[in-house]
Amino acid sequence: MPLDGKPIRRSKRPWKVAVIANIKDEEHPKPEGVPPDAFADFDHIETVDALRAAIETDSHTTVFIEADRELPYNLRRVKPDICFNIAEGLGGDAREAQVPALLELLAIPYTGSRVLANGISLDKTLTKRIWRDRRLPVAPFQEFTFGDEPLRPELKFPLFVKPAREGTGMGVDMKAIVKDEAELRERAQYIIGVYQQPALVENFLPGREFTVGILGRADAKQYGRHPEWYEKDGFHRFPILELDTGNSEGPWVYTNEAKSKDVGPEGNPGFFCPAKIDPELEKKLKHLAYRAHNILNVLDVSRTDIRLDEEGNPRLIEINTLPGLTPNYSDLCLQAAAEGIGHTDLALEILYLGAGRWGMLEPRELEETKKNGK
Repeated sequence: MPLDGKPIRRSKRPWKVAVIANIKDEEHPKPEGVPPDAFADFDHIETVDALRAAIETDSHTTVFIEADRELPYNLRRVKPDICFNIAEGLGGDAREAQVPALLELLAIPYTGSRVLANGISLDKTLTKRIWRDRRLPVAPFQEFTFGDEPLRPELKFPLFVKPAREGTGMGVDMKAIVKDEAELRERAQYIIGVYQQPALVENFLPGREFTVGILGRADAKQYGRHPEWYEKDGFHRFPILELDTGNSEGPWVYTNEAKSKDVGPEGNPGFFCPAKIDPELEKKLKHLAYRAHNILNVLDVSRTDIRLDEEGNPRLIEINTLPGLTPNYSDLCLQAAAEGIGHTDLALEILYLGAGRWGMLEPRELEETKKNGK
């Protein structure tokens, strides 16, 4: 029940909701010739099941459709009212935009960001160029297409090397930090060869690492189930999550291996949420995440990673327009839980925000609108 005592918003009729995802498990073996961490950002079927269970608590029906090459035909067969999209795509330099593009073509409503934002956000170099041009703080960076390009003078060792167009820490291990020219060339050639894409090289940031979740948009109060969550601008800033970098010998790297382990006291890495930080830094981090989200025209939900440089200044690392939604595990879910928002409410809020964009809900009449006589 919202704080104003009014019932939680429901649709006029139940929807048929298709949860669309790419799955990683024993029944989906990796083909030969792909990187060792290929498909690391795919979801387990348990995540899909949790989302379906959450959506069904609101009287909707659900179906899982795998985001494979049969997706266009299965969409025609199932005829969903709306799709809950968490699909990562099947390759290419804008794979996270594949499902949104297909759904746009078929005129099927869906959740989350649209085609262009999903395509841009996966390209870390392009994202940083856009942020930099809009005067958002990023570390000095350079994209290597061949591996032998002259190093720009603003880049200083140690440097950090990773694939330019991957997510979930793919291509990131302890060898990602390079200390000299020889290591740089070797690592860049490895990334280019194994991942078949450019290598992104940037100054290594030695400071604390945070992730900041954003929910909503300008009219979120009119369509969300929980209008009381949103500030006047229509956005909700989740509590900041800080990764526990204190137990590492030497420079700490959030590797793909670390991301694949359980969080919490027995896992690695640990985390703090809400992060114990100065109020001014908290305000700055949330503002940077908000601007990073809106400059790229991200819709409804995102999670932005930020790390401090050697002087303690925040630098944007990347934005995730399809943040993980695994209960009690994914960063966004942990941030929501830190302020008492459960997985079911989070999933339904994302669903209803998406439905509101596609004309599936009548807009809620806001109190301020009534007072103005509009």
